Amino acid sequence: MKKLITLGLTAAMVASLVGCGSGSGGNTATEAEGTTTAAQGSASGDSGADNSGAAGGTFKIGVIGPLTGPAASYGIAVQNGADLAVKEINAAGGVNGIMLESNAQDDEHDPQKSVNAYNTLKDWGAQVIVGSTTSDPCIAVAAETSNDNMFQITPSGSAVECVAPENVFRVCFADPDQGTASAVYIGENKLATKIAVIYDSSTTYSSGIREAFVKEAASQGLEIVADEAFTADNATDFSVQLDKAKEAGAELVFLPIYYQEASVILKQAKDKSFAPIFFGCDGMDGILTVKNFDTSLAEGLMLLTPFSTTEDSSKAFTEAYVAAYGIEPNQFAADSYDAVYAIKAAIEKSGIAADADYSAVCEAFKTAMTQISIDGLTGAGMTWNAAGEPDKAPKAVKIVNGVYEMQ
Repeated sequence: MKKLITLGLTAAMVASLVGCGSGSGGNTATEAEGTTTAAQGSASGDSGADNSGAAGGTFKIGVIGPLTGPAASYGIAVQNGADLAVKEINAAGGVNGIMLESNAQDDEHDPQKSVNAYNTLKDWGAQVIVGSTTSDPCIAVAAETSNDNMFQITPSGSAVECVAPENVFRVCFADPDQGTASAVYIGENKLATKIAVIYDSSTTYSSGIREAFVKEAASQGLEIVADEAFTADNATDFSVQLDKAKEAGAELVFLPIYYQEASVILKQAKDKSFAPIFFGCDGMDGILTVKNFDTSLAEGLMLLTPFSTTEDSSKAFTEAYVAAYGIEPNQFAADSYDAVYAIKAAIEKSGIAADADYSAVCEAFKTAMTQISIDGLTGAGMTWNAAGEPDKAPKAVKIVNGVYEMQ
């Protein structure tokens, strides 16, 4: 059965925005005896259920994402965020006495390999899935988990279709919400009136955000003076797109794309002496970590993200993450961390036993997820509706002196 997909988040996002001015890859298993103590991530939603039968045992969480390849920074961050949450929860005694165990599998940002990773995790005994990390692989895996009736929560799969099956929830915002909120933020804060869009027409993620952005732009008095696409096959030379944006007098270039391509665009824009405001979404998070990238090119770049290491609420998590993995966390790590805490809260709410089969877990979690609330890294008082969408406030950041600055 398919969910009715709604965009009810948009109003809450708009209101909030207007008010606002690497570890190593590979397959790993996080064992129950982890000892890391980290961030807040508190959970609420005690149902008062009799959980005495749930004490003891191990609950298995499968994690899927690109641990190798060009999108590896996303998948490794998701792996690390889940790993850190599991260790922290276990160090505090587990969930009703249940210890958590995680196993991360590499999908190389490829839908078929993501399905293969899922099958590997199912054979391992996974009871829930955290993933897939990126949208197209997530959609492919969601079809499989729906058929099997296994609960799936994606940290960062933002395409609308990712959570179409009723067994799939997400931590991040959906693409349409990101596109709409970006247009509102630009319009309400009067960042620019002449806008160019450069997007990847070969990805569901980029196309979905772009479509919603263009639709909302008219309502915000924004003029789209250039709307230029590229595909994965020609994502190295953006001369045509940048020339059209410059010739049209674009004051701001909206980039609903991943940071790898964005880093190339920023370099080529400088070479053309083209210096508009650049504005991205959650896929832009990570641009400061691109190898051999001159981070000064990102100065002034803005993006929507629900997480920043500069917030007081993120301090403990950031310190623990850096100590464990030698790099600062990004939004994807925070999303994954919150996904594991949502699983913790759902176990507590449902009173499910450690040895419950994945179908029983799925049935329990479909209800429990709509009844819990967590104070996560990516949102305080975060809740979920029956369509699998989160309710939390988004945030905008600007890169200033090489670091994210909340706006």
